[in-house]
Amino acid sequence: MINIEPLLDTSKKLIISGSLENGAIVAANAMMKHYPPSAKNYFYVWPRDASYACIAADTIGIKGIQENFFDWCLERAEGFNKTGLLFEKYYINGLKAAFRFQPDQTASVLYAIWYHYRENMEKSRRFEELIEKAANGLCSKWRADHFEIITNDLWEERLTFPDIQENFSYSLAACIRGLECSNEMMPNDNWLSVAEQMRKRLDQHFVGEHFVRSFGDLIDDKIDASMLGLVYPFGIYSANDPRIISTVKDIENKLARDGGVHRYEFDQYDGWFYEGVHRNKGAGAWPLLNFWLSIYYCLKANMTNKKTDGDKARKYYDWVFSNLKEEEMYLPEQIFKNNLQKSISPLLWSHAMFILATEYLKNIKK
Repeated sequence: MINIEPLLDTSKKLIISGSLENGAIVAANAMMKHYPPSAKNYFYVWPRDASYACIAADTIGIKGIQENFFDWCLERAEGFNKTGLLFEKYYINGLKAAFRFQPDQTASVLYAIWYHYRENMEKSRRFEELIEKAANGLCSKWRADHFEIITNDLWEERLTFPDIQENFSYSLAACIRGLECSNEMMPNDNWLSVAEQMRKRLDQHFVGEHFVRSFGDLIDDKIDASMLGLVYPFGIYSANDPRIISTVKDIENKLARDGGVHRYEFDQYDGWFYEGVHRNKGAGAWPLLNFWLSIYYCLKANMTNKKTDGDKARKYYDWVFSNLKEEEMYLPEQIFKNNLQKSISPLLWSHAMFILATEYLKNIKK
């Protein structure tokens, strides 16, 4: 079993080293010697990943990188000042590295700003321009029950189309919370109105026994672990909501294989490169998803006071460490049941979720 305290210290150092001088926060700082050559494929800014890193930084006591990143979004992210939207990923200088619209990227930054200033909302006014542009940007693309442009999911593998009124469930949850957080920082009736329209639409995404991956005239009902985001961090539904309980049951039944949580059914992406080409020989379990599911059960345990919920929180958390080599001090993107497939390691998002899950486990009611 890995000693948690040194790994927390390592995670703290990784967040700091992943936060560059110009404010960019990269998924993997390929310039550092502990990264493999393939880390160049992760030397980008994903605003979502960076937002989770900011939240983890607040949790573990890192100061300064949050404001620097928020400034980077406003001052460097290509096209943001014109559209108020953040896209899939960026080079560290702010130029777009991918052009697909992922609504949760913008919304995650709004949530991260709110989280950073949640104890003193007045201080959030420092980023008034960023908040206003981002919230207005999301609202400008919303049309009553769908976005008017094609959207991409958080895993960067599927699209929704406006002509069939599709939305991704995770994207909607992020946008609802992002707009509500914006309203708490800078009251705006339009943001609240759009958030309410999105809530009504998201309620329709519960089909059968679980929240579907995407909903519209066509429905993608595959089980997807990102539905955990509807509870944490976005808090759209309670951990004890019957719809969430049945959704999590499906996630565990279909995606938690031998204790390791996978992204979605039939996932092939393994992050394994050969001469710059993805091999895609079958996905592994994602440590960050194990930590995410652990957080869910921490939240549920604090509502139900059931020992079984607390035990599940610990089980999914501990699985990660029981499946790493004893000397391993880094958390990868994926863990495989063979010695051939090699995932990027360390991954900043994995370490951020480890910090957050550790904090939640500490705070389970006894």
